[in-house]
Amino acid sequence: METSKSEINKQLWREELRKSAKNSQRVKRERVIMPEQAPIERASNNKEVNLGLNIEQAVAEAFRCLDCLDPTCIKGCPVNVDIPKFIKHIEARQFMAAAKTIKETNSLPAVCGRVCPQEIQCELNCFYTQKLKKPAVAIGYLERFAADYERESDEKINPQINVSNGIKMAIVGSGPAGLAAAGDLIKHGYDVTVFEALHEIGGVLKYGIPDFRLPNTVVDFEIDNLRKMGVLFETNFLVGKTSDFDTLRDEGYKAFFISSGAGLPNFMNIPGENSTGVFSANEYLTRVNLMGAASPHSDTPVLFGHNVAVIGGGNTAMDSVRTAKRLGAKRAMIIYRRSIDEMPARIEEIHHAQMEGIEFMCLHNPIEYLTDENGRVNRMKVQKMKLEKPDESGRRRPVAIEGSEFIIDVDMVIVSIGVSPNPLIAKVLPSLKITARETIIVNPETMQTSIPDIFAGGDIVRGGATVILAMGDGRLAAAGMHKYAEKYGLNSK
Repeated sequence: METSKSEINKQLWREELRKSAKNSQRVKRERVIMPEQAPIERASNNKEVNLGLNIEQAVAEAFRCLDCLDPTCIKGCPVNVDIPKFIKHIEARQFMAAAKTIKETNSLPAVCGRVCPQEIQCELNCFYTQKLKKPAVAIGYLERFAADYERESDEKINPQINVSNGIKMAIVGSGPAGLAAAGDLIKHGYDVTVFEALHEIGGVLKYGIPDFRLPNTVVDFEIDNLRKMGVLFETNFLVGKTSDFDTLRDEGYKAFFISSGAGLPNFMNIPGENSTGVFSANEYLTRVNLMGAASPHSDTPVLFGHNVAVIGGGNTAMDSVRTAKRLGAKRAMIIYRRSIDEMPARIEEIHHAQMEGIEFMCLHNPIEYLTDENGRVNRMKVQKMKLEKPDESGRRRPVAIEGSEFIIDVDMVIVSIGVSPNPLIAKVLPSLKITARETIIVNPETMQTSIPDIFAGGDIVRGGATVILAMGDGRLAAAGMHKYAEKYGLNSK
């Protein structure tokens, strides 16, 4: 007996009522709070601050997702993770299925779950935030949970990979953009080699982000997954010096993705900046994170400071000042020329720094570094600032207050005011079109440069970007390289 149209409508109506009632329960749930180390403990160790969700916390948070018909959260994700799908898997306790869903578009889920600024991306676009004015579903926490569950389980997810087509693709730089591109290209069946100038794979994930925020073991696991998929890695290989692009072309590489980052630190060019004890954040973090400089047996030991000032307000500045605190600084401070509301660092990182005893001197700017008789910085002249109308960045413009200068004691300064691309690539590729800031000009849809077989993305294009934006560039570039190969018939071989 066929079900009448009216009966079908009644069933649909009942289902909508059940869904409405369930969503009402979801909305009433409070957002999960991430467990973390106590501030007094973590400020003296290098263990991860955030401890991750347990199963019951993750399932309860996943239950909050409203399963929207138009999932705007996905629109805020630069790598297009199917967020509602993986969250619903967690709600159903299908944790490996959740991890598999994420890894369809994200090669580094455990990394992104820790360091991506979800609060200004997917979570900002969550229905809770946009329509209900309530805390968003903790998408980042849930992504981390799913990725960690896979890493800690005996079962591992193997993405589907096409049969090798024998076409060689080269990635220059093993940071997040390069790793994302490698993951997508290997799935298409290309033979992918990643060339890294340093002795370890991972780029900024290894040298720039401390263990207390992103453990090396997590990065290594993600890289090992790419190795198992077939990606090859060459370390201590500086493209442009170890070998040039023409030589690599002769070796059979058909296209290149430049993702060598922006490792050239910016400075303020103020008196005393070349003094002993004044570091760039890049040098300081690289030596501590990658070269073991904090060890008394290190070949490249770093100075230890009791009164450490970090200049800047971004995530790198927070990483630097919190590292200095962990290395014994009695007074570790952020010097920032705008107010705390204009800081580009993640709110979570600012909050963690404050809880760990970091001093914030906002609306101050250094104008001179003074030294002792040995040439080591021992004082810093700072000037008070005030904010006026917003500048081109959208933040209020800082202006110096005349006659407000004063001296503070410092014995180490870390400058973290941004980075620029290394000029090597532009020097070895004179026909490559670049901007006045020496960033590479690309087609934003394909990431193709002015040289047809060369693509680029990440910081070397943006001048400074988050991990997830760099990964988004990597995925776009991989798609662009795939289309390039198809256009010129490379895939027909």
